[in-house]
Amino acid sequence: MFDLPTDLPADIVPLSWLLGVWEGTGVIDHEVSGTRYQGEFAHRVSFSHDGGDYVNYATSAWLLGDAPDEGEASERTALVAETGYWRLARPQGDDDPGPALLPPTSARAAARTADDVEALRNADGGFDLEVAIVHSDGISELYLGQVRGPRIDLASDAIVRPAGAKAYASATRMYGYVDGHLLWAWDIAALGGALASHASARLARAE
Repeated sequence: MFDLPTDLPADIVPLSWLLGVWEGTGVIDHEVSGTRYQGEFAHRVSFSHDGGDYVNYATSAWLLGDAPDEGEASERTALVAETGYWRLARPQGDDDPGPALLPPTSARAAARTADDVEALRNADGGFDLEVAIVHSDGISELYLGQVRGPRIDLASDAIVRPAGAKAYASATRMYGYVDGHLLWAWDIAALGGALASHASARLARAE
């Protein structure tokens, strides 16, 4: 049984079911240019908040090798890690800080309320999202999408790559809360290939 905090900022309540640390395993299965990439990986995902109107996001993953012989350590290959921020899409006003370290221009910033958030509900009955993610290999993604109940759908709107990064053109992600588990799937267009299935996982909330 998981009890959600009762003192969450209004803007992250629609994302509250994500909060916590999730652990489990997933499968990579992606084919591009005649090469098939397959394997099982261990995955750890953290969604947290620090009082702001956004959710902090961090992940790490390790490719799992063959089962070790008795007395041997498991072989694990580190995969790309991620960090980022998830927030409801809304216009920034005088009560909001930024850009950069600029403070709010309003004399006294008013706390946002549940009614303020409800006014953001879209025609599908959900809330539009903006998700910024940075990979440990230097690639940055901006996703747009929506949260509707216990499901999130995202599609990349912009991708920035360093000069030496591998080709990575677009992506979609889906997250769902099912039977107490976090399920997700990630499709990518990378290495010159079209958008295709890439990886999926089933995670349980860590104790």
